[in-house]
Amino acid sequence: MDLATAFATVVPAERRVGFKAYDGSSTGLIGAEVVLEITNPRGVQYIASAPSQLGLARAYVTGDLEIHGDVYEALKRLYPLPLDHVSLVGRAKLAKRFVKDAISRPEPPAIERRLRGRRHSKGRDAQAIHHHYDVSNHFYSFVLGPSMAYTCAVFPTEDASLESAQEEKFDLVCRKLGLQPGQRLLDVGCGWGGMVLHAVKNYGVSAIGVTLSKRQAQWGQGAIEDAGLADKAQIRHSDYRDVRETGFDAVSSIGLTEHIGRDNHPAYFSFLYGKVRPEGRLLNHCITRPNSLWPSHYKRSFINRYVFPDGELTPPGLIISEMNDAGWEIRHEENLREHYALTLKHWCENLERNWDACVAEAGEPTARVWRLYMAASRLGFDINTIQLHQVLGVKLGERGESGIPLRVSGETWSLTQPA
Repeated sequence: MDLATAFATVVPAERRVGFKAYDGSSTGLIGAEVVLEITNPRGVQYIASAPSQLGLARAYVTGDLEIHGDVYEALKRLYPLPLDHVSLVGRAKLAKRFVKDAISRPEPPAIERRLRGRRHSKGRDAQAIHHHYDVSNHFYSFVLGPSMAYTCAVFPTEDASLESAQEEKFDLVCRKLGLQPGQRLLDVGCGWGGMVLHAVKNYGVSAIGVTLSKRQAQWGQGAIEDAGLADKAQIRHSDYRDVRETGFDAVSSIGLTEHIGRDNHPAYFSFLYGKVRPEGRLLNHCITRPNSLWPSHYKRSFINRYVFPDGELTPPGLIISEMNDAGWEIRHEENLREHYALTLKHWCENLERNWDACVAEAGEPTARVWRLYMAASRLGFDINTIQLHQVLGVKLGERGESGIPLRVSGETWSLTQPA
């Protein structure tokens, strides 16, 4: 059985994906907008020895598998791919053809990561953050654009620019937190400092941002000093658990909860509860699973081995419940799933536009990881295998005071004017 015949056995022709391989076989090439190519025997060995997303990712990251055409479109046509249409005879033929490749088990690519130590200990969390966020500030600037914001943007309109949508995201968080001049903000998992800068510049607050990424902290503190705001803001290279100050008026957590670990949610939300004054608010912004039926963590997934080691996604209901159990009164929640799909579309376009520069900065394997993971994540948000939720909680006063106006607009989180 040649490789094209094997491909055609597994991938129906109506998926409109062409295929060619180093053995000279091919199928579906005429008029194909998307073509997969296996360039050498090691690619087959990767796929056969780990017949899942991990094997495919290994082959793609090394260049043993090429995707000709748009990667997002390829994934969209191929996923999901149930094998109900493959007969028992067909499966037996595939097993016989690839059994030797399956037991060969070539060495995984050097970029594949397995962490050391106890999961979600401070040391291991630092390893995980270093792996993903300390790639290169210049690399991230090519992908993220001038905002250096690596979280879901909020698009006022579908044709809004990425920069304006990132500004809108930061401003929406500020409005939900009810920030006022003179107040104090703590931003945990602050990235390159975008939220801190926006809040200090536009709302007159003072702010502390913390990140486990040394390169993020250096970039963010430099941006603060360049803006002349060093007396109002600082970015610390620190674990959020090492913040000693208390009495903050508000806490923003934008894209950190995914790294905390499901079992640590109660301690996490309790810790943040202890950081704010009565009537202080928390805005938690994170990626979630759509329900509680799926595991929060897949040990052998592409994302875990190559992108976010130890990352865990939990359902929004669990996050709301655990925030509530930690003392926060839940005041607002919304799903921004479609906004993240649009954000990723822009990031994918930035990567392709700056491909040569990204490869020169971080190496081709890293650029390939980002190309594959961002396209796959965009598809996930599109088809609702992952979501993005913002949840607003408040620490009530001694007699139940929330400090939140009676009515606000749910879309803009601005005060509703009396009729």
